[in-house]
Amino acid sequence: MKKIATDILKLNSLRSRLMLLVALAITPSLLMTVYSGWKERQNAIHAAEENLQRLTSLAATNEAQSLKSARQTLIDLSVLPALLGDPKECSALLRTILRKNPDYANLGVIRMNGDVVCNAVPSSRQVNLADRAHFKRAIAERRFIAGNYVFGRVIQKHTINLTYPVIDIDNKVAAVVFIALDLAELDRFIGDIQFPPGSILVTSDSDGIIISRRPDPEKWFGKKVSDEIRDAISRGQRQPIVLEGPDGIDRLHAFARVGTPEISNFTVTIGIPIDDIVGPASRDHFMALLMLAATTILALFATWLVGDIMIVRRVRALVETAKKISSGQLDSRTGIQYGREEISYLARALDDMAKSLQYKQAARDKAEQELRTADRRKDEFLAMLAHELRNPLAPISAAAQVLKLGQVDPAQIRATSDIIARQADHMTQLVDDLLDVSRVTRGLVTLERDALDIREIVSDAVEQVGPLIRVRRHDLALHLPPEPVVLMGDKKRLVQVIANLLNNAAKYTPEGGHIEVRVEAQHDQVMIAVKDDGIGMAPELVSRVFDPFSQAERTSDRSQGGLGLGLALVKSLVELHGGSVQALSRAPGAGSVFTVRFPLSNNQASPFLRNSDDLPLPLPLPVSVRVLRVMVVDDNADAARTLEMFVKAAGHTVVVESHAAGALARARAVAPEVCLLDIGLPDIDGNELARRLRKMPETANAVLIAITGYGQQQDLENAMAAGFDYHFVKPVDAIMLAGLLAEIGASY
Repeated sequence: MKKIATDILKLNSLRSRLMLLVALAITPSLLMTVYSGWKERQNAIHAAEENLQRLTSLAATNEAQSLKSARQTLIDLSVLPALLGDPKECSALLRTILRKNPDYANLGVIRMNGDVVCNAVPSSRQVNLADRAHFKRAIAERRFIAGNYVFGRVIQKHTINLTYPVIDIDNKVAAVVFIALDLAELDRFIGDIQFPPGSILVTSDSDGIIISRRPDPEKWFGKKVSDEIRDAISRGQRQPIVLEGPDGIDRLHAFARVGTPEISNFTVTIGIPIDDIVGPASRDHFMALLMLAATTILALFATWLVGDIMIVRRVRALVETAKKISSGQLDSRTGIQYGREEISYLARALDDMAKSLQYKQAARDKAEQELRTADRRKDEFLAMLAHELRNPLAPISAAAQVLKLGQVDPAQIRATSDIIARQADHMTQLVDDLLDVSRVTRGLVTLERDALDIREIVSDAVEQVGPLIRVRRHDLALHLPPEPVVLMGDKKRLVQVIANLLNNAAKYTPEGGHIEVRVEAQHDQVMIAVKDDGIGMAPELVSRVFDPFSQAERTSDRSQGGLGLGLALVKSLVELHGGSVQALSRAPGAGSVFTVRFPLSNNQASPFLRNSDDLPLPLPLPVSVRVLRVMVVDDNADAARTLEMFVKAAGHTVVVESHAAGALARARAVAPEVCLLDIGLPDIDGNELARRLRKMPETANAVLIAITGYGQQQDLENAMAAGFDYHFVKPVDAIMLAGLLAEIGASY
């Protein structure tokens, strides 16, 4: 129990924090309840102030009406001649008026010496009122005067004397007529109103003497009002205020003057106990606080008891599940039934997270497996690349060693040269395949589109692959449409696509196999299918046959060569043309079918960029070739020497430089007509050298030929912008270069 109490105080448990939340949640209600109670008290006081002020004003108005009625009676009496005549007749008249006005205690006439000579109530002795202030003021001010409290000498009652001067024909005060108003009747109208117990009504004169009081008027006549009430009257209090009475009770008092100053200087105040005003609101407020306290206790109890079942246990289940998930048990679930409350949402989120992690873990495992597979394929590719490069390097190296012996007849030299040329072509093809795939995958290939007949594309591809097909003694069947089938495309790339498919079929079909090429126009597209009865593919290979470096498993007794890039290049080039390619093989040994589809179009061909590959095959060299002055610039001594030997063998004069600075100086001296420039020079690059040569008068019209290992489209564009006329990629096609030199020589 002590630990539970400590947990609650220190907020160490979920339930204690929930209880705090409940308390915080109830706090606004508590504040609102307190404020509402205070507001209800204020509203009750405000309503009581308004009602009390109206009631007090009504009491003052009625008392003022009584005084006004008496004043009118005095005015009417003051003009009667009988008042100054025979005292008996005067007294009789006044008695008649007294009988008709029960509120009056007495009526009389006071001579100027103060003697009462005419009196409605007979007196056994002579009464003189010369010392009374109301008598003096009536004479002095010549108007109606409501006097302060007096106890009547003749009638023995609590009264106030109301006086009015009697003016003679000379406009002088001849006497004063008065009415003694019985104070017991002054506020009798208010007697029918039920005040809360403890309420009081007090009318006081200008001296603060009580002339009317409810309840117990007889007990209070002639006494002074409390100092608090007197101070409020002297301040001219207009708004109700709370004052403590002599009995210790706080009352809400309202004040009202009885008539105007011409009528009286009396003041009425009504006081109601403040507890009676705010009592109902206080009781309601207390009940509201009591209900709020009960609600709070029940809420805290429910939080403590029910929270364990509905929240704590479920949270523990969430915690346990989270721990299992963090430990790697991704198949763990909360087991909580989903509902619409927050914990259900959290449980669903946790279960979904576990599912997602489980899925991601599976995906990661798959990705790791694919990465390992890709890594293995990379290793296989590197081994394959090394093998493929060593294959041509071995005969090249052997041929070079033979030539170094020096005791070789011309026939052997020609055979050795043929071996080197073939193997160099093979290595060039390997490098070109790598560069092609790189350019295509990086989006660096620009298609030179022309309107092409697909039949010509297939024929050119067959012509390229023909030697391999013939060597392997395959039976090739072509099924071409009789009419032209035109599509927009890059001829070189489209021939490359079909040639790669044919080359693939020829390599992977045993000798003496059958290859079929079928071309069909189908609505808005053309279909080219290459079918063979070769080794076929396993299903797992079919799914990745167009991935780079993908090949069937190699064995030492069946190596077909190549880097596994041909089909990847086919897919990329086909898609660049807006087409699609599909591979199909029923099983290993059942042959394969590769189907390519291109959209048909009537668009015109786009202009092509000038490249060495676009040059026409050279014509046979003329019998008489004009000797050209050729300058070779290459920092690779072997490459420069080889190129020098070739140009000399073609019958031209050659100078060789390894740096751009030397090339500029030599150009001024010999004015070469053709410059074969390497791009990657040590001081400035070949493009800058070409620009400078174009500015020199000796070489302004020379033919500039780039001889470089940079073969990207951007490299070609940069070379043409620098002033080159032709662009050859190493290793240079010797026949193509010889034809170009012959063409240049013929143009001079």
